Amino acid sequence: MNFSSIRKPMTGSLAAAILTVACHQPTSEAEALFNGKDLAGWEGDTTRWSVQNGLISGQTTPDAPIESNTFLIWKGDAPENFELSLQFKLTGQNEAGWANSGIQYRARRIEDSGYSVGGYQADIDLNGKYTGMLYEERGRGLLMAPGQKIRIFPKSETDTSKSKATVEVMEQASTREEILAAYKIGDWNVFKIIADGAHLRHYLNGVLTAEVFDADPEKAATDGIIALQLHKGQPMTIQFRDITLTALDRH
Repeated sequence: MNFSSIRKPMTGSLAAAILTVACHQPTSEAEALFNGKDLAGWEGDTTRWSVQNGLISGQTTPDAPIESNTFLIWKGDAPENFELSLQFKLTGQNEAGWANSGIQYRARRIEDSGYSVGGYQADIDLNGKYTGMLYEERGRGLLMAPGQKIRIFPKSETDTSKSKATVEVMEQASTREEILAAYKIGDWNVFKIIADGAHLRHYLNGVLTAEVFDADPEKAATDGIIALQLHKGQPMTIQFRDITLTALDRH
């Protein structure tokens, strides 16, 4: 991945397209999506995903690599607007020190492809290069760098880049140094995702790592599934715990 397709703040009609953000408040108590015992309510490749010591664990090994990303998918319905909170721990069992994962939301199943998912992803990697940003799996791909506040527009006729969307970077909400200072690499971290209409926010240990206004009427997702990613590549382990989902209501 690279960030070469991301645009700087624009002027003109696109920049003037201001999205109205309503205030959402919780409408119910937080729902626990993981019982701490087994994968009840979830579906995925159980040769890769299991519950170990009260933790959801996804793992690849040298003897059993995977050919493509695979996902553990929550079978319950997710509200259109919500706050998703969880803790994750990512480690790499390889000399390169590499590992990658993510949290899918407002996503969709890819038909006839096993446990494949496409859609919004709160990205996670072991060295913090991508952690916290929004990536769109099997969609518009890389849309931002961590810490940015952006608006996403349909691809314009004058945009000659290879990107699948035109992105306006509004500001740098958090610096790379602030995010890395908050990120407990190789240890437990709290990730919070707020999906509030077209307004998306990611927080890592309380630090804002992505703020997105998706202004593409055809590609912006308004609902969908929640899933956890196990990335193809070198041996690694991703673990999750304390997963809760709270519905939000627009006022």
